[in-house]
Amino acid sequence: IQLSMFENIEVRDLAFAGKNKLKTLGVVAPDRSAHTSTAGKIGIPGLNVETEVIIPPAIRHEIGADALAMIMKSHMLEKDQTCMVTDYGTNAEMGLYHEGELYSGSAAAGPAMEGQSIKYGVLASPGAISDVEIAEDGLWDNIVLDDRLNPVVMHKVDPITGRDVKVLDYKIKGITGTGTVSAVAMGLKSGAITLPHILNDEHRLKFAQGVYFTEEDVQEAGKAMGAIRAGHRTLMKEVGISDEDVRVMYMAGASGTYVDPIKAQYCGMIPRVLDEVYQLGNTSLMMAHDLLKDPEMLDNMQSVANSISANHIMFAGNQIFEDMYVLELAYWTEGMPMESFNMMMEMQGYGVMPDIVPPKKVVRIVKSDIPDIGSGLHTMEQVGIMLEGKFDGCTGCKKCERGCPEKALTVLDGPTINVRSDLCLGTACQACELNCPEKVYQFAALKAKY
Repeated sequence: IQLSMFENIEVRDLAFAGKNKLKTLGVVAPDRSAHTSTAGKIGIPGLNVETEVIIPPAIRHEIGADALAMIMKSHMLEKDQTCMVTDYGTNAEMGLYHEGELYSGSAAAGPAMEGQSIKYGVLASPGAISDVEIAEDGLWDNIVLDDRLNPVVMHKVDPITGRDVKVLDYKIKGITGTGTVSAVAMGLKSGAITLPHILNDEHRLKFAQGVYFTEEDVQEAGKAMGAIRAGHRTLMKEVGISDEDVRVMYMAGASGTYVDPIKAQYCGMIPRVLDEVYQLGNTSLMMAHDLLKDPEMLDNMQSVANSISANHIMFAGNQIFEDMYVLELAYWTEGMPMESFNMMMEMQGYGVMPDIVPPKKVVRIVKSDIPDIGSGLHTMEQVGIMLEGKFDGCTGCKKCERGCPEKALTVLDGPTINVRSDLCLGTACQACELNCPEKVYQFAALKAKY
């Protein structure tokens, strides 16, 4: 959708999976094959109108150029073994390569893998908890990103009582998507979490400086993890292979690069029996770099896109995915025991999940998800615009501000409300509107301030 909006072409076809609905609306899907354009045609300010702009291809409406990038940069098509690749973001694009054929899909995992929809969830930035480890003394090492985004143990915390032993003096702001995976994995492994509950009086996993993880957070994360596992297993069953047949896993994107693969496997985010795991980095940026250096790569991308399109499995409406995801929801949100989960899987003809066998080989190909940072790294605290609105009838009670999980909203005098667009685009929880006792606040009424 980003490329379509960039080119200012039809996007309504991206909102619906069914052809009948598109026909009823009179929507004709545009050609999204590889091509070049100019800055003048697209309307990019500040560039010469004749500047060439390279537009990479999409496969289907739910599998775009970023999915192509991860497939090509993984070099999985050169492997003899059966292997999988996944970009661990909101859409969780994934591919399965088996006996010379590539099959693709996309699971709507949601934003939990990017630190969103979580009480103290934040994007990766200085002061964010990116990982937790159970230390020998039983406390959990809280591993936090420093000013250079390096992971450092800064606190040791008892997740049940909240006892906090400070190692380094640093302001903790929240927990990232990789930290979320780690918290769930360590909670399950230690027994602090017995789905769907956290086993203390407050029903919270406690981290440094008052940051905590709720049972609602466990469920939000579980929905994402369940969607990914259901997607992986749907591809396997559609192709006719078992869990044990997948030998190599490629993990792409920021979350795929920084997450601990063993913890991810414990949560169902990679297959349960593997020989090798490779963490790839930001394959979209890598492919963009390749296209700039060698524009002929665009033809290669189109060739791969053509080869994939015939083997794309749309999970929306797929009975296997539906059956599996219903069981995942029962496991993560209702506490269905794994024994019952496997029994239901077997009854429906999908087979039980094998015991976890950790990969023999784990390789992080890049040190960071963006391997080349040029002349240096600078962290921007605000990357979007500030939205502002004045609302007649607002009493200034600040219930909307207190209820905003992303801490994006501020109530000023006037009454005036500001919202940081880099933290919220008004399309997720809508807690601000729901919490307004006077029902006068509307996100859609905000205007750009700066």
